[in-house]
Amino acid sequence: MIDDRKLDVLRAIVTDYVASREPVGSKALVERHHLDVSPATVRNDMAALEEEGYLTQPHTSAGRIPTDKGYRLFVDRIAQVKPLSPAERRAVSTFLEGAVDLEDVVRRTVRLLAVITHQVAIVQYPESNAARLRHVEVVTLSPEMAIVIVVNSAGTVYQRSIRVPEHSDDDLQFVRDAVNAAVDGEPPAGAIEALNALAEQPLPRLGSSVVASVLDMLATDEAPRVAVGGVPNLTRFGAEFETTVKPVLEALEEQMVLLRLVGEAAADHPGDVAVRIGQENPFAPLKTTSVVASSYGSFEASANLGIVGPTRMDYPSTMAAVRAVARYVGQFLAEG
Repeated sequence: MIDDRKLDVLRAIVTDYVASREPVGSKALVERHHLDVSPATVRNDMAALEEEGYLTQPHTSAGRIPTDKGYRLFVDRIAQVKPLSPAERRAVSTFLEGAVDLEDVVRRTVRLLAVITHQVAIVQYPESNAARLRHVEVVTLSPEMAIVIVVNSAGTVYQRSIRVPEHSDDDLQFVRDAVNAAVDGEPPAGAIEALNALAEQPLPRLGSSVVASVLDMLATDEAPRVAVGGVPNLTRFGAEFETTVKPVLEALEEQMVLLRLVGEAAADHPGDVAVRIGQENPFAPLKTTSVVASSYGSFEASANLGIVGPTRMDYPSTMAAVRAVARYVGQFLAEG
């Protein structure tokens, strides 16, 4: 069991190391953090923390730096999630204003998260398997071409251009009304069943083309998608290319790995922010990095978002940013 004084020492070392990127010595800790004990006492506490695996000494004459175990204790027992600054709160509350569709929401969210955390941000597009169809629109582009647009309750928009036979405005309106009556409020499986039944009924010649197009869009089994932003933030860690920058760049080549990492991390604490530190990450190349993640959305359309960065990060601020962005985006989608 670690006593409160050693926890204070660990907190101070993590704080200073994140800020300075240099090993932390006992004298500097006493001076900067007003620990009310002598440097010798702090040295003894640091030695005890090192023996228990919370700190390590990179060089014999150097100070100490936190280990993954030390960061984990810091996150679990010591770190107090910092409130967002007024500027950050304004950014979060206004950044999504004017978003026109789900694609725009995700793009804005990944940029926002990267700007606030100064890390590489990852935002999964909401899984809309449980979403219900909201509207189908058919717009003629020419006498022979039309565009079919499908919108679901998650805000996802699908569209496809199709060739259509000669038809009247009344034919177009009839087909539009019939398709919407069949699919409105239905989940994808129910909509497919209703459209198959509609296809058996007498329809204008235009109808079969429209129904086939909507069925094709609903049946398309798209792989989960992910947006990534803030890659230029990695330039801050150029001196740690091999241990920090290169692994993240390699992971970006396999976005499904990032998606899985963020998803598994978010599942650790459903509904709240979760942190996986260094060796806790199952993907070997990222064992020198940390993932801070959260889920967002609703039952109908949920997904995950988070950041990937070095283990030496400002966990309280990063956790606050991820939590705030996830909650705001979820509220925005629910209201939209």
